[in-house]
Amino acid sequence: MKISQIRFAKLVVPLITPFKTAMRTVNNIEDVVVIIETECGQIGYGAAPSTPVITGDTHGSIIYAINHDIEPQIVGMEIEALNQILQRVHGAMVNNHSAKAAVEIAIYDLWSKWLDKPLYKALGGGSSQLQTDVTISVDDIDKMLKDCQLAIHQGFDILKIKIGKDIHMDIERVKAIYQAVGHQAQLRLDVNQGWTAKQTVFALGQLEQSGVQLELIEQPVHANDIAGMRYVTQHVSTPVMADESAFSPKQVIELIQTGAADIINIKLMKTAGLSHAIKIADIASVYNVECMIGCMLEGSIGVAAAAHLASAKANIINKIDLDGPALGQFDPVQGGVNFNGATISLGQGAGLGIESIAQLQPLVNGVWE
Repeated sequence: MKISQIRFAKLVVPLITPFKTAMRTVNNIEDVVVIIETECGQIGYGAAPSTPVITGDTHGSIIYAINHDIEPQIVGMEIEALNQILQRVHGAMVNNHSAKAAVEIAIYDLWSKWLDKPLYKALGGGSSQLQTDVTISVDDIDKMLKDCQLAIHQGFDILKIKIGKDIHMDIERVKAIYQAVGHQAQLRLDVNQGWTAKQTVFALGQLEQSGVQLELIEQPVHANDIAGMRYVTQHVSTPVMADESAFSPKQVIELIQTGAADIINIKLMKTAGLSHAIKIADIASVYNVECMIGCMLEGSIGVAAAAHLASAKANIINKIDLDGPALGQFDPVQGGVNFNGATISLGQGAGLGIESIAQLQPLVNGVWE
């Protein structure tokens, strides 16, 4: 099964409601789809969103990096030479994490098809059923309460609450949400780097004194403020999870060894794909640290790969934040992973199990058709 070429397409899925965080507001899921073809006619699928404020990658940079730097390194290689292919992908350039992730997902799709196994079984087995939380975008309190009630009505019992724009209003948002639905759902807070360390300690102190019980707080301070993360973990009882601070295995080791995080959030677009995500999960396991598997605002191709990984790793399985496909008005991907509200079901087809993708816009001569 020899790699012959890479093609691109775009996938656009309107959101049910705008996605709002401390960093951005988005109305659509928009992924670049990476299609790796082999000489025998087999196809592997990968995908990546544009997240310049997080990874620095845009659709244009992803396509350019793959076309000009990654594809020439791997065309002609046999897919069973997985480790050698991955070395070439990562050796082709520094950074460009989302480009590498999209290629890696397609490579792993082909590799597990070569093995004739679902990806999660090729990675070591595990459960075919997962439960995800759902994101509640930051908004006025009444809108957030309505979104929480709707999510619970749809079967979600873990809510990821986006905050981080105004600390005093954030405290009131969380108090109101906890009072309204805290007896029905677990709450995770995601500040998206919106507070300082001292603000975080103050806010959590206020919430804890009010009786608010939280499962965790995610990335309260700036990604580069490791000292701030450590300060927070030392002064609050709520578990602290690193997200934007945790891209690479080396960063994760530093976070764990310095006591700057209790939990690590793994996202394929940060780790540059599955291979480094696997390393991070294994490193965390050595230190007996739990991980969450998360996603950017992206569609079900990349999220499916993350779900397969979560199934295969015991220290990820209990913290799933893979609600991207559930936020869209429809899922254009047929076959493979089924995203049904809070329940994620992994299919038994080889690889990612994708059978077809509707509404793809191919890239032809630099133009989306």
